[in-house]
Amino acid sequence: MKRWNEKYHDKFKRHSLSGQLMDMRNLEAAWKKVRANHGSGGTDGETIESFEAQKEQKLAEIQRLLKERRYEPQPVRRVYIPKPDGRQRPLGIPTIGDRVVQQALKNIMEPIFEEIFLSGSHGYRSGKNAHQAIRKAEGYIGRGYHWVVDADIQGFFDHVNHEILTDLVREKVADGRVLDLVEAMLKSGVMTEEGFEETTEGTPQGGVISPLLANIYLNHFDRRMGEEGYLVLRYADDLLIFCKSDWEAEKALRAAKRILEEELKLNLNPGKTRIVDVREGFAEFLGFRFNDRYLLPTDKAIESYKEAIRHGTRRQQPRNVRMVIAGINPIILGWGRYFGYRTAEPAFRRLDGWTRARVRSFKAKRRTGWIIRKALPEERELVSLVSLRTR
Repeated sequence: MKRWNEKYHDKFKRHSLSGQLMDMRNLEAAWKKVRANHGSGGTDGETIESFEAQKEQKLAEIQRLLKERRYEPQPVRRVYIPKPDGRQRPLGIPTIGDRVVQQALKNIMEPIFEEIFLSGSHGYRSGKNAHQAIRKAEGYIGRGYHWVVDADIQGFFDHVNHEILTDLVREKVADGRVLDLVEAMLKSGVMTEEGFEETTEGTPQGGVISPLLANIYLNHFDRRMGEEGYLVLRYADDLLIFCKSDWEAEKALRAAKRILEEELKLNLNPGKTRIVDVREGFAEFLGFRFNDRYLLPTDKAIESYKEAIRHGTRRQQPRNVRMVIAGINPIILGWGRYFGYRTAEPAFRRLDGWTRARVRSFKAKRRTGWIIRKALPEERELVSLVSLRTR
């Protein structure tokens, strides 16, 4: 892997971070963040509520173990959440105490690495969001970057190389305690229904510090692609490369493949990686399909919305239509506020009509909604996606 000159950059490293990490003010701030995020407990059975009841003793014990270099992260609890395509995505749930330590570590590491993260990276960063990334994509297209490498990294979070990641952390951090703690978190293992599993690679989705570690890892990709003259837009492991010609896009794809494989030990998914001319087709990014004219939610995003509305309007539930509308309105609001950014109006009108038909079908207790055309008085309480569109 191409490395910076170690001797030259050593003066820019942070050599003493342990004091900040173990400072009770940092641990208190970390606990408040963990508590605000709620979430279930890990392998030790500790809950947010039980930790809260003994907060002073718990934080003091964490501080003591950190000072004595005896803090050992526990295995994460493996859970699965369904994906829109029917598969399941694994999450690793750390214990409450480990979440506090991860958050405390994130509090001191994030400002350090923000100094070197590039402007094309938008995921999990303060002051940056998905809509800003989409606006930037539109801006690049408007400047003539019509050829887009729509790249998908295969199983990114499962295949992060621990040695490479710790080397990349060392580029900015020289404190041995902090480095040891990061490595211990990566290697803490997973507890499944079958028992304990070692973690020799990957960083578990669900860990507080995982998004920061992901950005540290892929910042190397951003930097290397920039050195080779390519324009990269990235949100976590979702990335696009913008080019002005087909041959440049082909060259960019080869460069991305080489850097990922040789320097980061990652692979592109050949079935989901493609080159698109947005004047003739669509690229996909952050749930949007877009070309040089307009934005649309992807088919997967639309199906996810419909599945949530189907569940909320299922006939076998002891509720009246107003209660059903009250239940699905937050779904419409959340989805519409995200995808309302410049989405073509006809797409939202079609979904509004489909949603109204589902509500009417619920009241009539009938299987199909499209043949039930008479509006209901209760529909005035139903949120409209079209009303959530922004230009």
